Amino acid sequence: QVQLVESGGGLVQAGGSLRLSCAASGRTISTYGMGWFRQAPGKERDIVAAISWSGGSTYYTDSAKGRFTISRGNAKNTVYLQMNSLKPEDTAVYYCAAAMTGYAGPSTNEYDYWGQGTQVTVSS
Repeated sequence: QVQLVESGGGLVQAGGSLRLSCAASGRTISTYGMGWFRQAPGKERDIVAAISWSGGSTYYTDSAKGRFTISRGNAKNTVYLQMNSLKPEDTAVYYCAAAMTGYAGPSTNEYDYWGQGTQVTVSS
């Protein structure tokens, strides 16, 4: 079993930055594909970014390209999401997810473990 705990969320003004962290425990995630998703009230949970086990492949949703960066520190069993130039429409609960396959894409069905989420609120 893998336990995932997100941190780093909060309230920020539009144009600001936040860095989300996802700390894994229970077993190493060095061979897992990892993803960040978000869910706004009344909406589905959607992919933000994903990264392969090696870090060599990444995926970003169109709205995240150029503003967000996903990375991983395998030695620390942690995945990060650096978010810059934040917009009010980025407001959501952000979830970290792990896939036992080495790389997973945009579908929630591809992921095996989920964190509890961290709230990100961007004010205008």
